[in-house]
Amino acid sequence: MKIIDRYILSSYLRRLLGVFAICMIIFIIQTFWLFVDDLAGKGLDIIIILRFLLYYSPKLVPLVLPLSVLLASLMTYGDLAENYEFAAMKSTGISLQRAMRSLIIFHVFLGIGSFYFSNYVIPFGELKSYNLRKNLAKLKPALAIREGIFNDLGSISIKVEDKYGEDNRFLTDVVIHEKSPDQKNNIVIKAENGELISETSDAMLQLVLYNGNRYEIIQPQKAVDRRRHPHAKVAFEQYNMNIDLSEFNNVDLEEENYKSTFRMQKVDQLNKNIDSLEGVFSKQKEVFAANFKKSSPGTALAKNNGTIQELDSILQANVLNFAQVSRNYQWIEITQGALSKTRRKLSTLENKKKSFFVMQKFINLHKITRNDKYTLMFASIILFLIGASLGAIIRKGGFGLPLVLAVIIFLTYHYIGMFGKNAAEDNSISPELASWISTLIFGPLAYFLTRRASTDKGFINLDGILVPINKFLARYLGNSNNH
Repeated sequence: MKIIDRYILSSYLRRLLGVFAICMIIFIIQTFWLFVDDLAGKGLDIIIILRFLLYYSPKLVPLVLPLSVLLASLMTYGDLAENYEFAAMKSTGISLQRAMRSLIIFHVFLGIGSFYFSNYVIPFGELKSYNLRKNLAKLKPALAIREGIFNDLGSISIKVEDKYGEDNRFLTDVVIHEKSPDQKNNIVIKAENGELISETSDAMLQLVLYNGNRYEIIQPQKAVDRRRHPHAKVAFEQYNMNIDLSEFNNVDLEEENYKSTFRMQKVDQLNKNIDSLEGVFSKQKEVFAANFKKSSPGTALAKNNGTIQELDSILQANVLNFAQVSRNYQWIEITQGALSKTRRKLSTLENKKKSFFVMQKFINLHKITRNDKYTLMFASIILFLIGASLGAIIRKGGFGLPLVLAVIIFLTYHYIGMFGKNAAEDNSISPELASWISTLIFGPLAYFLTRRASTDKGFINLDGILVPINKFLARYLGNSNNH
């Protein structure tokens, strides 16, 4: 590798790694706030939270990598142009294409690597993060006895009026509803005071109650006795309770019940599932069309009110005869029956339309996911060409103007793709076009900017518009001044 290639490549890689790390941290923080309701208040340790963010982070690479490439290329080539290093290169016969050659080769390999990353690492991360999130959703909030409301603790529900003392161990006005094995609330305990002997984090919670009563509904064997609602009441000065909390939040976070969503699949799995889903979808449409045709109102009319030929002969003679004939055709009943059948058919069509829409959307999501694995390969190359060309044109490095341009271009690229995918979900456009629309739009732009930068032209040459306007204004203003 020549010195110039090594110099440009090292300058670019330093910026790319720095920008990628900064953007990834920002997106991970945004992800944490997005899922804060699923993570907060459940007594999770930092290791579980970091595991979730680690599993989720591969999904952020398709967003972070193109933005990082665009910004790093803008900063690198803008800095080279600003410091007149490009001018020195051109004086020695090194063109812009030659200065970009090493990085183009690098981005070809980066694109191939990004494809394998999106085909293997992202599905694995989706599998782990999705299942971990579902398991975390099963966790109840961290165990705590709050004042004035009923709190579930294992098999009991407890309410206290006030807590005081060291670590809020002492309780006043305690009411406990204890569930029996049949999950019925047959036992109620009321006490003036209580004390927590052990911590709520222990597997066995020890609770001591003072000065209260225990009420229990008795289930008699005879039906006659049940009408009397018998119960037992026991007064106590001290009542000890051991509450088993071993099953509280006993959730296996490593459990993986979801393994087959389309975001967890590789390209070969997606291809197989798409073929299978399309075959099932096509078969369902054929079966529905055949059944709908057999049960049409015209067929039912011929069965219940005579043959179609008889009705046609009457109508051809005189339309009014249809209302006058009462032997076989009672026109009011027939009309009402036809309207009723038509409404049922329209309702059936509407319901089936919704069902087919969901199936088609599911197939389109599979296709979009499959194509996204390929588009990421070209995104880094196209956005690098745009960033490098713009950097050479604007001749500005650093985080100022390049950052603004990079954000604007990337958001345009991202939202065009997002709008296309949203349109493809309801089949407004094909999923293939939706996935490639950003590439198809920005590909010619990359070529245009590269040509403009190679010939030392600006982004847009406005002389053809501004020069005639200036001449006209100068002439008009000159004539006005003479008068």
